[in-house]
Amino acid sequence: MSALPLPRTSVTAPASSAAPDASAPSPALIVLMAASAGLGAASLYYTQPILAPLAEDLHASAAQIGAVPMLTQLGYAAGILLLTPLGDRFDRRKVILTKFVLLVLTLLLCALVPAYTPFLMASALLGLTATLAQDVVPMAAALSPMAHRGRIVGQVMTGLLLGILLSRVMSGVVAQALGWRWVFGLAAVVLTVIGLVSWRLLPSVKPAAPTSYPVLMRSLGGLWREWPALRRATLAQGMLALAFSAFWSTLAVMLHQRFGLGSAVSGAFGLAGAAGALAAPLAGRIADKRGPGVVTQIGALITALSFAVMSVTPLLDRSAALVLLVVLAIVFDFGVQAVLVAHQTIVYGLDPVARSRLNAILFTGMFIGMATGAALGSVLLSHVGWVGVTTLAALASLVALVLRLRAG
Repeated sequence: MSALPLPRTSVTAPASSAAPDASAPSPALIVLMAASAGLGAASLYYTQPILAPLAEDLHASAAQIGAVPMLTQLGYAAGILLLTPLGDRFDRRKVILTKFVLLVLTLLLCALVPAYTPFLMASALLGLTATLAQDVVPMAAALSPMAHRGRIVGQVMTGLLLGILLSRVMSGVVAQALGWRWVFGLAAVVLTVIGLVSWRLLPSVKPAAPTSYPVLMRSLGGLWREWPALRRATLAQGMLALAFSAFWSTLAVMLHQRFGLGSAVSGAFGLAGAAGALAAPLAGRIADKRGPGVVTQIGALITALSFAVMSVTPLLDRSAALVLLVVLAIVFDFGVQAVLVAHQTIVYGLDPVARSRLNAILFTGMFIGMATGAALGSVLLSHVGWVGVTTLAALASLVALVLRLRAG
């Protein structure tokens, strides 16, 4: 992508500090970044509502198909760790555009693979290339003035989180109407359109740390040791991600087994979760005014209480259980997303020249938690039932709360 001409509206942010107020991103650019982040991250979650038809078509057991979301999350964690630091080394615009191309190709590969084993490999590659979302958010932070960084990052994160949650709706509906392969094909088409708009409009951002890749990677350990706030944020967000993933990666199977519901209904649960994404801009504003620490504590508490209450749903009748699941999906998603925005506000303020690397550490921990939650959730659902999944999620959320309370 290096041969592409720069867009006509190129803006360069200072490498050593946030952009001044005069150069804050326009509303149109914020919307574009939010859409890019959302569609990139959405690619991780298309499989979750369609695991049942995937298993049937690819001749995989329920236990085997659980490896699909796990490998996707592990691929994402690897991509964040190995590729996201490149945003400090190169112009983020070029990194983002290159990942657009790779992600579109990977989505097409997922749509065409013929069997279970190659689909597993494609799923891992999908996670690796979907990391463009984690280049867009640091770009938003780099272009934002300090006084409004929480708000602007929150707005971009709203797009990212809506992409994650609404991806389940789209995936479930499209799979039921057209078949699961169309999910990935249509996603590739939409992503191509957004990629072309990004090529025209995304500004350039000078690299903050123009050093060699080995030096860049070695610096990750130094950043981890240097910043206790980074360690707390990573560990706490990882535990909340474990809880989040344990729920979403097993929900479709549970709804099919207990209620006989198909992929469209399980995907529609993403609408409930999408309501929780409204927490992102609200959390950003509160973090700007009251400090992000308060937001992390409240969000972790809300999440832990939601999963604790959810553990009683197997005792309720069908209607009551479904209503409670919808309500609690809204509430715990609100809590998880609020904490994430607050953690990003904390992390991006630690070292302006290392934002991509700090983001890489935070999200590597988060998606290791995601992969762990997907794996443990599938095992617990098979051997213990839904109570096992919700108990795991509640305990993980409590650990996150304790970490944030100790931080003060």
